[in-house]
Amino acid sequence: MRLLTALLALSLSTLAACAAPPTDTAQAQPPAASVPVAKPAPATASAPVAKLDRSCATDADCTVKNVGNCCGALPSCVNVNSPTDPEGVQRECARSGRMSVCGFKPVEGCQCVKGQCTDKIAEVEQVH
Repeated sequence: MRLLTALLALSLSTLAACAAPPTDTAQAQPPAASVPVAKPAPATASAPVAKLDRSCATDADCTVKNVGNCCGALPSCVNVNSPTDPEGVQRECARSGRMSVCGFKPVEGCQCVKGQCTDKIAEVEQVH
């Protein structure tokens, strides 16, 4: 019986040692840190994706370039002097969590229609 009483007393003293600290805020506050806490660096804004120029006056103003999409390459007709940034498109897709359909129809060439470069889509032969 004494052994049981001793074990019970030991258990109660162990629990008391694990009790929560006092809630008196004057005593519970840790001393002020003398070393400033490093703050995470602000996220850097990625460079904007190049704006495509599809303007044209004649068919010769247009060419096929890889403009990119969230899945990878995407050939499309743009102005011959238009900047493209397929890698930037991929970064923006990853940053914003967007996806796109993979694959594309082959572009045979470009034409200027109403002042805009448009794709001449290759005719795909249908197998019956």
